[in-house]
Amino acid sequence: MPRRPADRKIYAHAKLRRLRRDRGMNQVEMARALGISTSYAHQLEQGQRPLTAPVLLRIAEVFGVDAEFFSEAAEDRLAADLRTALADEACGAPPPGAEDIAEAARDHPEVARALVALHRRYRSVAEQAAALASPGSAAAALLPAEPHDEVRDFFYAHHNHFDVLDAEAEKLAADIGLRPGRAAEPLAAHLAERYGVKVVRAAGAPGRTADARHYDPDAGLLFLSPTLTDGRRAFQVGTQLALLAHGSLLDTLAHGSAELTSPQARALARIGLANYFAGALLLPYAAFHAAAEEVRYDVELLSARFGVGFETVCHRLSTLQRAGRRGVPFSFLRVDRAGNISKRQSATDFHFSRLGGTCPLWTVYEAFSAPGRTLTQVAEMPDGKRYFWVARTVTRGALGHHAPRAEFAVALGCELRHAHRLVYAEGVLLDRPGAATPIGLGCRICERRDCAQRARPPAGGRLAVDPDRRTHVPYPVLDEA
Repeated sequence: MPRRPADRKIYAHAKLRRLRRDRGMNQVEMARALGISTSYAHQLEQGQRPLTAPVLLRIAEVFGVDAEFFSEAAEDRLAADLRTALADEACGAPPPGAEDIAEAARDHPEVARALVALHRRYRSVAEQAAALASPGSAAAALLPAEPHDEVRDFFYAHHNHFDVLDAEAEKLAADIGLRPGRAAEPLAAHLAERYGVKVVRAAGAPGRTADARHYDPDAGLLFLSPTLTDGRRAFQVGTQLALLAHGSLLDTLAHGSAELTSPQARALARIGLANYFAGALLLPYAAFHAAAEEVRYDVELLSARFGVGFETVCHRLSTLQRAGRRGVPFSFLRVDRAGNISKRQSATDFHFSRLGGTCPLWTVYEAFSAPGRTLTQVAEMPDGKRYFWVARTVTRGALGHHAPRAEFAVALGCELRHAHRLVYAEGVLLDRPGAATPIGLGCRICERRDCAQRARPPAGGRLAVDPDRRTHVPYPVLDEA
């Protein structure tokens, strides 16, 4: 039975050992600096004793690291990635147990990251080979990885938070004197005054919908779709301001990342960072964080107060991880009816599956059956960790009967221990036994053997083929014990 998160103690032996070695210290020197005995230091490094709060604070002070350095979130993320890699059919063997994988990620993170990287390269090459084998694909270019996937990994690695962009956006919002819900015109005036760029409404060709944003640098014109709301107009102007005013900063962030291996991926990340800046400009960190705490993270109230859409507020809530003023650590995603995840950001250790789709028992998919309603769910992962989810549908597109539209479901999730801070948890029996919906990361790597919704056999399981028996569970697996 996996331990609940509340029962976990911090065994940071591998991290502590790396810190000591990076500083060129031996155990005796480290013990002296921390004010503990050498035997206690040895026990800490061997994983025989957990870190206490006083020792944790002393380590943070001596080694100059944030206490969050010892958070298990990074280890949990790595363990989930490693399990996905080892559950691939290409491995040819059943994946190790959850405890073994967690131990490998904790004690040998470099090895675990190398295995995850090798698996991703294998998947990329396999997909390229399949594409080249299909008719008419002989001229297909071999890319090292899908640029969009690399960009998602880039934001995921940064916990969807870039404090330097938040600080610059917050400063500009104060300098201009932006007012919530009335930002489009002041931003347009600033763009014209400071950069000589005039904002105009795009007419659009007959029978076609105008682009949301199109910048003509030669003419000094920024064309915006006439169907955009004030909030969306302000967002597009903010994005253009980021590209013009902070291009070098965006380049530094994108080009300095190991996750981005191609020019296309770096260019996409640069756009994503510009969008991040625009969101931070319309929803300045300190003011938005204070408002979120005040209304207990009520997305609709925040949307009305700041004049932006439901999805924009959800996305911004997933970025509130400034040291000393952290919000609820959310995971955010957007899916379509087919289950494709078009956005996924996380300030937590929640892992989004890369293989075999996600779990159909997740409330984000139920949202499509109740358009416009906000649904909630207490969900439990196979490792016993519980999350609280909020989901609702959103519609995007231009106005007009013939205008193309797209419907998505967006969801915000946090660990259950944070749920009491949300207005959506009122009246929900968060800790009631049996109240949580058991979900997984995807059928291929999900450990649940008794799920009636299973769409494919689990990795490492041998199918129980019995013509004289029909079970309620698809793909029953033999009990190896």
